[in-house]
Amino acid sequence: MKRRERTRHLIELGGLVKKSGLVELTNDDRAAIYGGFLELAFALQAETRAQTLTLWRRRGSRAFKDDKAVSGDGSL
Repeated sequence: MKRRERTRHLIELGGLVKKSGLVELTNDDRAAIYGGFLELAFALQAETRAQTLTLWRRRGSRAFKDDKAVSGDGSL
C-alpha cells in the first residue's frame, strides 16, 4: 500500500472509532479502546467467527444507513 493510501486508510479507521462513540465513552482512554479492540480480535478467533462477523456487519450496515438518512451524505 502506498503512503498516501495507507494514510487515508488509517484516517478512515480513526473516523470509525470516533463515529462509534468510543472516544467519548472511554474519555479518550487509549488503553481502554485498545483493550476493546483486543477483545474484538479475540472474539474473531472463536469457532463462531462467521456468525460474529455477520452480526457485526449487519449492525454496522444499519448504522451507516441510519446515519446517511440523518446527515444526508453518509460521510464519516
